[in-house]
Amino acid sequence: MIFSNMVLIPKCKSRVILFLWLLGITALLNGSAVEARIRRYKWEVKYDYKSPDCLKKLVITINGGTPGPTITAQQNDTIIVELTNGLLTENVAIHWHGIRQIGTPWFDGTEGVTQCPILPGTTFKYQFVVDRAGTYLYHAHYGMQREAGLYGSIIVGLPDGKSEPFTYDYDRNIILNDWYHKSTYEQAAGLSAIPFQWVGEPQSLLIHGRGKFNCSTLTTPSLDAGICNATNPDCEPFRLIAVPGKTYRLRISSLTALSALSFQIEGHNMTVVEADGHYVEPFVVQNLFLYSGETYSVLVKADQDPTRNYWITSNIVGRSAPNTPPGLGVFVYYPNHPRRSPPTTPPPPPLWNNTDPRLAQSHAIKARQGYIHTPPSRSDRVIVFLNTQNTINGNVRWSVNNVSFALPHTPYLIALKENLTHVFDQTPPPDGYDFQNYDIRIVQENRNATSSNGVYRLNFNSTVDIILQNANSMSLGTSETHPWHLHGHDFWVLGYGEGKFDMFNDPKKYNLVNPIMKNTVPVHPYGWTALRFRAANPGAWAFHCHIESHFYMGMGVVFAEGIDKVGKLPSSVMGCGETQGLYRP
Repeated sequence: MIFSNMVLIPKCKSRVILFLWLLGITALLNGSAVEARIRRYKWEVKYDYKSPDCLKKLVITINGGTPGPTITAQQNDTIIVELTNGLLTENVAIHWHGIRQIGTPWFDGTEGVTQCPILPGTTFKYQFVVDRAGTYLYHAHYGMQREAGLYGSIIVGLPDGKSEPFTYDYDRNIILNDWYHKSTYEQAAGLSAIPFQWVGEPQSLLIHGRGKFNCSTLTTPSLDAGICNATNPDCEPFRLIAVPGKTYRLRISSLTALSALSFQIEGHNMTVVEADGHYVEPFVVQNLFLYSGETYSVLVKADQDPTRNYWITSNIVGRSAPNTPPGLGVFVYYPNHPRRSPPTTPPPPPLWNNTDPRLAQSHAIKARQGYIHTPPSRSDRVIVFLNTQNTINGNVRWSVNNVSFALPHTPYLIALKENLTHVFDQTPPPDGYDFQNYDIRIVQENRNATSSNGVYRLNFNSTVDIILQNANSMSLGTSETHPWHLHGHDFWVLGYGEGKFDMFNDPKKYNLVNPIMKNTVPVHPYGWTALRFRAANPGAWAFHCHIESHFYMGMGVVFAEGIDKVGKLPSSVMGCGETQGLYRP
């Protein structure tokens, strides 16, 4: 395994300790040799002009690139990222998506929940342990910066001597994204405006940072004649070189701002083996459906005609987006020329409004035999989250149980730990909605909601069930897919269903035998998804829709658990709200 862009040697004052470390002296843990390393990264976040889909715009980069550097580590390693904010006029924070932050809840990277933002010109040090092997992500968690290009992958391997329950020859990483030409500021201003201005469908789909916008469709002449250049090397298609007969592990992730996607490699089957860091009972797909925040590993064998190349495609599902071209890449059979186009047209995508295959994939994802973490047989608390679109004082908002989420000025973790009860609403949000009388399939006559920054306080070590209930939006006949992501935890996915959740009968259908554990899960149109997790990680944790505009518009909540067990907060996470003046770099 090759590790790049990092320093593996820890800072040790003692030459003896350093000498022993270099010799590979290991600590014995549970009878097996385990060597945990420290992996250091130095990043500068700044704006650069890039053309990921051939149209030049300002993009947030890490050390000049987007996607950012891949963090590569082994289980139980410590990651240290020294992040300098070079945005000049903009704050920043980075969330380590899928990393549970056990013992370090203040480094979860969620501005307003676990830390104050990183100010322009300052350097912030994140330090945490990657405690479980798998495929994870990192991305901005301040405003809507994620969709401006601030994202990347975290690949965590097993300790030396351990093996996975499947074999492959090569390991590759692909991040899927959608891409907008308007800045995040323009989009946020429209979402907050009266009248409401929706962000619309994306202009392009990117496969690992590369897409192709049709420059001839630009309707507004540009002062810069070169602003859209189809020959720009930045927008050369993503190419994956494959040796005939070899098997590839593709770690495929989605960090879309809006879109649900299908992914396929022309003429090749994909065997799903991992989801969100957990092994999956293998199953074969031609189209892999992904929702924002999800990660998968699939095995692909290069077993087709080696004299030609094949298309890699991503397409939008769940929304009608006729003007968004597919994301295109090339699966190149060595030694064919990488620039040789496949002789066929790209394969047709699944029907965008057919939910059946997407629901079937959700049902198919089970924990792999031999790697099953059995869930508790019953829960201590059940919370039902009705996903609705509402209005508040003329603004369009997304809500949970008719309550739209708003971040306080002082981060929750600091306020809870320091008992600053006056900085957020002490009234907890509701645990449910009017189940008997609410019709999920109609536009409600009363569309008004309230806004709150209250939290759900969970008893430490309790078992909590979450029922995500989808409903009609404020547009007739429209129920959107919402991918929900939980910080600080994995949860068991107990089941999916269509229509309104029946609290008396549907729990009898839960999968308590081999449910997969995940950190991100979709709730399908007019359907429900049931989750179970243990509130056993002290801290304050966001749970929210991973669509950028939806979370910005209030579709999220915060859970607080075991606050008395949280250690002393580093002063580096302070400096805003009631903590002004307490910041120490």
